[in-house]
Amino acid sequence: MVDYHASNNQSAGGVQTYMEQENDWDRDLLLDPAWEKQQRKTFTAWCNSHLRKAGTQIENIEEDFRDGLKLMLLLEVISGERLPKPERGKMRVHKINNVNKALDFIASKGVKLVSIGAEEIVDGNAKMTLGMIWTIILRFAIQDISVEETSAKEGLLLWCQRKTAPYKNVNVQNFHISWKDGLAFNALIHRHRPDLIDYDSLRKDDPVTNLNNAFEVAEKHLDIPKMLDAEDIVNTARPDEKAIMTYVSSFYHAFSGAQKAETAANRICKVLAVNQENEQMMEDYEKLASDLLEWIRRTIPWLENRTQEKTVKDLQAKQEDFRDYRTVHKPPKVQEKCQLEISFNTLQTKLRLSNRPAFMPSEGRMVSDINTAWHTLEGAEKGYEEWILSEIRRLERLEHLAEKFHQKAAIHESWTDGKEAMLTQKDYETSTLSEVKALLRKHEAFESDLAAHQDRVEQIAAIAQELNELDYYDAASVNTRCQKICEQWDILGSLTHSRKESLERTEKQLESIDELYLEYAKRAAPFNNWMEGAMEDLQDMFIVHNIEEIQGLISAHEQFKSTLPEANKEREAIQAIQAEVQRIAQSNGIKLSGANPYTTITPQSIDSKWEKAMAMVPQRDTALQDELNKQNSNDTLRATFAAQANSVGAYIQAKMEEIGRISIEMNGTLEDQLTNLKDYQKTIMSYMPEINKLEGHHQHIQEALIFDNQYTSYTMEHLRVGWEQLLTTIARTINEVENQILTRDAKGISQEQLFEYRASFNHFDKDHSGGLKAEEFKACLISLGYDVENDKQGDGEFNRIMGIVDPNGSGFVTFQAFIDFMSRETTDTDTADQVIASFKILAGDKNFITADELRRELPPDQAEYCIARMAPYAGPDGVPGALDYMSFSTALYGESDL
Repeated sequence: MVDYHASNNQSAGGVQTYMEQENDWDRDLLLDPAWEKQQRKTFTAWCNSHLRKAGTQIENIEEDFRDGLKLMLLLEVISGERLPKPERGKMRVHKINNVNKALDFIASKGVKLVSIGAEEIVDGNAKMTLGMIWTIILRFAIQDISVEETSAKEGLLLWCQRKTAPYKNVNVQNFHISWKDGLAFNALIHRHRPDLIDYDSLRKDDPVTNLNNAFEVAEKHLDIPKMLDAEDIVNTARPDEKAIMTYVSSFYHAFSGAQKAETAANRICKVLAVNQENEQMMEDYEKLASDLLEWIRRTIPWLENRTQEKTVKDLQAKQEDFRDYRTVHKPPKVQEKCQLEISFNTLQTKLRLSNRPAFMPSEGRMVSDINTAWHTLEGAEKGYEEWILSEIRRLERLEHLAEKFHQKAAIHESWTDGKEAMLTQKDYETSTLSEVKALLRKHEAFESDLAAHQDRVEQIAAIAQELNELDYYDAASVNTRCQKICEQWDILGSLTHSRKESLERTEKQLESIDELYLEYAKRAAPFNNWMEGAMEDLQDMFIVHNIEEIQGLISAHEQFKSTLPEANKEREAIQAIQAEVQRIAQSNGIKLSGANPYTTITPQSIDSKWEKAMAMVPQRDTALQDELNKQNSNDTLRATFAAQANSVGAYIQAKMEEIGRISIEMNGTLEDQLTNLKDYQKTIMSYMPEINKLEGHHQHIQEALIFDNQYTSYTMEHLRVGWEQLLTTIARTINEVENQILTRDAKGISQEQLFEYRASFNHFDKDHSGGLKAEEFKACLISLGYDVENDKQGDGEFNRIMGIVDPNGSGFVTFQAFIDFMSRETTDTDTADQVIASFKILAGDKNFITADELRRELPPDQAEYCIARMAPYAGPDGVPGALDYMSFSTALYGESDL
C-alpha cells in the first residue's frame, strides 16, 4: 500500500491536500483486469517517453525494473539529478540495493512509501511496481501543476476545463467518463494547435475515431507517445483515472512549454522594440550631426577665403553674399544645431529609462565636437567680416592713391613736355652776348623751376611705392609710368647740368642782363608753382569717416583762404614788375624783342591760373559742406542703431536672467510648466521683429561704410550671439521638462514625488546654478533619508551614488541626473539576466539558440534583428549554426560588446 505524508521539505497547500487524498492505494482496483491493462500500457508509455532520452526503453514494466538499473536511470532523466552509482552485479542482493537507492531518492523528494519494498519490486510484483510508478508520476509529472493555488489534481482538472470551455459537446468534470468520447483530447490539441485538428468534422457518436485521431496527432506532432488504445477507453465503463491523468499531464507539459515560449518571446520582443527605436534615434542623430558638420566643413573654407578683389564694387558683392549667408543660410543651421542637442538629450534619457548604456556618438560627432566646430565657424565668420571691412578700406585707399598718382603724373608730364628739346638746343652758339646772358638767366630760372618740381617727383614715387605695398592690382602700369618719370627726371637733371656748363663757358661774353626780367622770372616761378600746388590741393579727393575728420579739412581750407589776400599782393607785385619793364622800355625808347627771356610764365598765365584757383575755392567749399552733411547723416544712423541695439541688448540680458529664475522657481504640474515655458518661448519669438529691425539698421550702417559707433558698446555680432543663446536656453529648458515628464511616465513617479525632489534640489542649490556641488548633494541625500554621513560606510555609499550621478567626475550634479538616480532607486527595470532567462526558455534550456528557433518564436523583423547581431556560439555542446544569446543579451545592457 502506498502512503504519502507531508515532510518538512514537502510542498504546502494544495499539493499536500491532493497527496493526502491518495494516501490509500486501492488494491482491489488494481485487480480489475481492464484498469490494470490501461495502467500497464499508460505507465509503460510514460516511462519510455523519458527513457528514450537516454537511449533505452522497457517492454515489461514489472520485469524490466527488477534489477533497479533502468529504474535509477528513469529517475535521473526525469529529475535532472545524479543518483548514487548502481551496482552491476547479477545477484539478488545487488538488485535489491539498486532498487533501494531508487526508493531512497524518491523518499528524499518528500514522498513516503508505505508497503512498497525493494524485495517486492525485485520479485516482479505487478501491483507494487504499478503503485511505485504512479508515485513517481504524481511526484514528477503532476505535483507541480497548480492553477489559482489549487491542488495538483484540481489544478490539472481546472486547466482542462478552461482550455476546453469554448468547445461544444465537451464538459470535463473528472478524469474518467468525461474523456470517453475523445472530444476533450481533440479540443485540447485544437485549442493550442488549431492547424493540426479539424474539430468541426468530429462526431460525438464516433469515440474510437475521435480518440485515435487525437492520439495519432499527439504522437506525430507533439512528441506525446500513444499511452492507450481507443478500444481500451471505449470498452470500459469507467476508464482508469490514473491512466487518464498520466496521459492528460503529458498534454499539459507539452502545451505549458509553448506558453512559456510565448511569454519569453513577448519579453524579447519588448526589449528588442526598445533597442530598435533607440538605434533609429542614434542613426538619426549620426546623420543630422554628419550633415551639420559637413555644412560647417564646406562653409569654413569659404569664410577663410581671402582672395583679393580689384575694386570696391567687386568686394561689396562679396559683402552682399556674406549678408545672405547670415540671414538666409545660417539661421536654419542654428535650428538644426539646437534640435541636435535636444535629440541627444532625449535619446540619453530613453536609454537611462530602459536601463541601456549611454549613447556614444561616432568619433568626431559628439555634441562637444559640434560645439567646437560651431565655435570655429563663428570665429571664421568674425574674421571674414573684419577682412571684408578692412579690404573695403584698403581698396578705397588704393583707388584714391591711384587717382592721385595719375593726376600728379599728368601734371608733371605736362610740365616736362618739351623740356628735353629745350635743354638740348644750341641756340646760345649763334646768340649775341646779351642773348647768351639772357639764356643763362633763363637757365637759372629753369633750375629754380626744376628744383620746385623735385617735391612732386618725390611725391609721385612715394605714392607708387605705397600702391605697391598695398598690393594694388594695376601696380605694373603704375611702376612703368613712375619709372619713366624718374628716368626722364634723371635725364632732365643731366641735360640741365650740361646746358649750364655750356652757358657758363660763354658767360664772360654776357655783359648785360635785364634785371627786371630776371626778378620777374624768379618771383613768378615760385608763385606759379604755388598756384599749381594750390589748384592740386583744391582738386584733391578726400575720404573721411567721422565729423571730426571733415571739420579738420574745413578748418584747413579756411586757413588756406586766409592766405589768399597775401598771395594776391604777391601776384600784383609780380605783375607790377612786368609793368615796370614796359614803362622803362617806353620811357627809354627800347624795343622789346618779345617774351621774357628768363621764363615762359607770362602775366596772362598767372592771371589765368589765379582766376581758375579762385573759381575752385567755392567748389571746394561746396564739396566739404556736402561731406559734412553726409557725416551728420551717418551720425544719425549711428544714433538710430545704438538706440535699437541698447534696447535689444537690455531685453536679451533681462530675458536671460528671467529664464534662469524660471528654471529654478517653476511651480505647478510638469505639463503646466511645459505649457508656460512654451508660451514664454512664443513671447520671446514675438520679439523677433525688433531683431529684424535692428538688422535693417545694421545694413544701413554697413552700406554707409560706418566702421565705429561711440553711442553704444553693442555690436551686431554680440547681439546675434546673445539672441541665439537666449533661444537655445529656452529650448533646453523645455527639453529638460519634457525629459522629466518622460522619466515620470516611464518610471511611474508621482507628481508629488517630483515636487519633493525639485524642492529638495532647489533648497540646496544655494547659488541657483541649476546643479549641486558634492557637499550640497550629500546634504540633499541626507535630507531624503540616505545614510551617507561622514564615516567609512557613509563615504563608501556616497562615492557609489556619485559614480552613478556624476560618471565623468566633474563634481557637479544636474537635476536630470538627480531625477534619474531617484527614479532608478524607486522603480524596477528589465535586466540582462531576465532577457537571458527568456532566451533559454526559447532554446529549450540549451546554452545556445538556432536561427530556426528564433524565426519560429519571434516576429520576422525581430528574429532577423537577433540573427544579424548574435555571435556564433563557441561552446563544446554547440551545433552548426548555433548562436550565442548570452553575449547578445549582456550587450543590450552595456555589460559587454556585441
